[in-house]
Amino acid sequence: MQPGDKLRDVTFRTRVRDESIGGPNPYRWEDRTTADYFAGKRVVLFALPGAFTPTCSTLQLPGYETRHAEFQALGIDAIYCLSVNDAFVMNQWAKAQGLVNVQVIPDGSGEFTRRMGMLVRKDNLGFGMRSWRYAAVINDGRIEAWFEEPGLCDDHAEDPYGVSAPESVLAWLREAAHEQAA
Repeated sequence: MQPGDKLRDVTFRTRVRDESIGGPNPYRWEDRTTADYFAGKRVVLFALPGAFTPTCSTLQLPGYETRHAEFQALGIDAIYCLSVNDAFVMNQWAKAQGLVNVQVIPDGSGEFTRRMGMLVRKDNLGFGMRSWRYAAVINDGRIEAWFEEPGLCDDHAEDPYGVSAPESVLAWLREAAHEQAA
C-alpha cells in the first residue's frame, strides 16, 4: 500500500455492548464496513500481530492511547487498532488496557489484512496468520501516509517496531501541518 491508495472494502464482524440484552455478556453482533470506520474522517490506523502480546500491549497500543490529544490537535478524528484476532479477544484486550480513546477493530478472518497485503505467517511463534506491523494516516478511505515496519515476510525471526510507533506518525503529522501552514 502507498499514499493515494483506496482502502479495500471489507465487512468486520464486531461485538458491541447492548444493555438491553442483560446478563453477564451483554454484547450483540454488529457488522461494520470499511466505510463505517473510514468514510468522511481523517484517522490513524495501526495494525499489529496480536492482542495481549508484549510489544503490542506495552508500547504500541498504550502509546497511541496516551497520545490521543496530540493526534486530535493535528486533525485526527479517530485512532483505530486492528489485529487478526476475533471480536471477543479484541474487546477483552481493550478492556484490559483500559482504552478510552483508541477503538479496536477485529479482523478475525484476516480478510482486511490480506487485502492490504499485510497478512503474514507467524507459525514460528505458534500464531498462524497475523498482520505485519504497520500504521497509516487515512483520509476519507484513502491512504495519506504509510508506515510499514521493515522486513515484511512470513515467519520473521524478529518483531520490528519503530516505523509504526505513535512517535513516528506524530512526527509526520507535525511536518505535514508545518508544510501546509507555510
